[in-house]
Amino acid sequence: MNETSTSLKAPIAKKIPKTLTIHNDQRIDDYYWLNQREDKDVLNYLTEENNYTEAVLKPTEAFQKSLFEEMKSRIKEDDQSVPYKFNGYWYITKFEEGKDYPIYTRKKETLDAKEEILFDCNLLAKDHAYFKLGGFSVSEDNTLATFSVDTVSRRQYTIFVKNLITGEVYNDKIENTTGSSTWASDNKTIFYAKKDPVTLRSDKIFRHQLGDSSDNDKLVFEEKDDTFYTYVYKSKSRKYIIIGSSSTQTSEYQILPANQPTNQFKVFQPRVRDLEYSIAHYNDSFYIITNKDKATNFKVQKTNENSTLKENWVDVIPHRQDVLIEDIEIFKDYLVVNERKNGLNQLRIISWDKKEDYYLDFKSETYTANIGNNPDFDSQFLRYTFNSLTNPSSVIDYNFKTKEKTVKKEQEVLDSNFDKNNYTSKRVWATARDGVKVPMSIVYKKGIKLDGTNPVLQYAYGSYGSTIDPYFSTIRLSLLDRGFIYVISHIRGSEYLGRPWYEDGKLLKKMNTFTDFIDCSKYLIENKYTSPKHLYAMGGSAGGLLMGAIINLNPELYNGVIAAVPFVDVVTTMLDDSIPLTTGEYDEWGNPNKEIYYNYMKSYSPYDNVQPINYPNLLVTTGLHDSQVQYWEPAKWVAKLRDQKTDKNLLLLKTDMDAGHGGASGRFEALKEVALEYAFLFYLEGINQ
Repeated sequence: MNETSTSLKAPIAKKIPKTLTIHNDQRIDDYYWLNQREDKDVLNYLTEENNYTEAVLKPTEAFQKSLFEEMKSRIKEDDQSVPYKFNGYWYITKFEEGKDYPIYTRKKETLDAKEEILFDCNLLAKDHAYFKLGGFSVSEDNTLATFSVDTVSRRQYTIFVKNLITGEVYNDKIENTTGSSTWASDNKTIFYAKKDPVTLRSDKIFRHQLGDSSDNDKLVFEEKDDTFYTYVYKSKSRKYIIIGSSSTQTSEYQILPANQPTNQFKVFQPRVRDLEYSIAHYNDSFYIITNKDKATNFKVQKTNENSTLKENWVDVIPHRQDVLIEDIEIFKDYLVVNERKNGLNQLRIISWDKKEDYYLDFKSETYTANIGNNPDFDSQFLRYTFNSLTNPSSVIDYNFKTKEKTVKKEQEVLDSNFDKNNYTSKRVWATARDGVKVPMSIVYKKGIKLDGTNPVLQYAYGSYGSTIDPYFSTIRLSLLDRGFIYVISHIRGSEYLGRPWYEDGKLLKKMNTFTDFIDCSKYLIENKYTSPKHLYAMGGSAGGLLMGAIINLNPELYNGVIAAVPFVDVVTTMLDDSIPLTTGEYDEWGNPNKEIYYNYMKSYSPYDNVQPINYPNLLVTTGLHDSQVQYWEPAKWVAKLRDQKTDKNLLLLKTDMDAGHGGASGRFEALKEVALEYAFLFYLEGINQ
């Protein structure tokens, strides 16, 4: 199927050339006008593209519906989380059959106690096309909760206060926040972070008194460096309110005793360029994960709470070249460390008395294991999560004393045909063009012959040090059961192989991210997993940038590509500091106001490198209210591709006119987007049921 086999006319966006000049270099942008969100012509163009996509994929309409029902039917509708205990109450999140949104509840002291409904998001969402509860925070005396709501999908949350005893929602209303807030010990003072209304950077921390108008709230900290964002939270010990300031490579914290909310915050350790640290409080000390003294993969240090400057920090776990420290969890008798070695998660358990130091055994070639929710210092159990490409997700309690593991819950797959033993997963290593070995996690149904005829969906992200671990998905079964092989490429730009793996895929080494993905594709073809006729690639956001780059570099390797909310107009966006997130990203991509970064960015920016060549079949998705990758990036890219490309392959743009970066808000609504993506892949493969 291609564009000419239908009588449908693809929309053609008008050209209004705009000349963009910097560093004596001119770029002509014919589609710059598409960045006017309220403009009638812009909305008409996006609607035409939506209508065109719908018309082209009309033959798959019934299939999309059955895929949606199939994926939905595997998910337990009346489901609930494993309860966790915090400050005298057990907290539980549950879903009810036929309902799209979670219900948050609690029970006092024992799980046999009467259930209290804190928030029923189905009721809160009923008048909105989009709804997201940003989170809630319960006061120390357990009687009040702040909660936050976003009904637009631009991640600008309004905070409210609810009396958990009477059910009354107070008049307190705080707009344009990050959504999270934290209580001081007095049960009447609330700290929260506000966003810049234009850039959406969280730049101010305020103190709010219960019952006051938010106009009277006291500014306690303003983050003036526009490459940083700020946030506020309470330590697990509940002794401190902590303000954090972060950029890509630098951090700073301020602390304040939670029982002295009107006092001044004290800087823990002033920011130093490229010094990263995070803090956890216990007894009279702070434990610090930091890259201080060139500890690229981080180390754990500690210091007394009254002498917090870095010269006082001493090693608890020294730096190791081959092990990345990702997280720690502190208990009364144990320190638990979440490490990553050779790409795999490890949970290390160390007793404070130094008598025990060992790793939990996971007996698997490729898997994901992480520390779970452990709000109680005194617990004798470590709660962690485990899953793999073939194993549904489990929540497990590990008893420190008896060494027993208890599975508290394994994700149910409501499909009588599902048997995890019918699938196989493995890890393989492709050799990149510079000789570096790049790992891939692969899953497929047993019995498939590797003869080059199988459809493969190759997925990656590859930016910000964000690692896509091999995880189980009930939704993905719809691909695997129809003969697809699914591959996650752990390319540079992630932290899969430690912090240096990330450093080797950013700034002036960003091209490694794209060539790693392409070299993984070539490995899959050479080793007969697939062929260019059956290879598909997918990525979202910065992973959408990856998609744009690979189809400019090697379009002939792929039959189809899905680019979700793709960041494709890199140069123009990074030169516009009024766009949300831009200035905070300079450490990731470089600042194009400097010529060296401008030229390098321009060399890979997908929009700037569209050329008159044959491109693969393309499905591009975006959200009109996306605050992270503005809708006009994919819209401009599609318009330019349509004008330039020399092939007759499909080029489809789907804009969600109600949602933002995360897509639809309902629990099952998001599955409709996946059904569309899968239908597109199946369509290209000639699979119609």
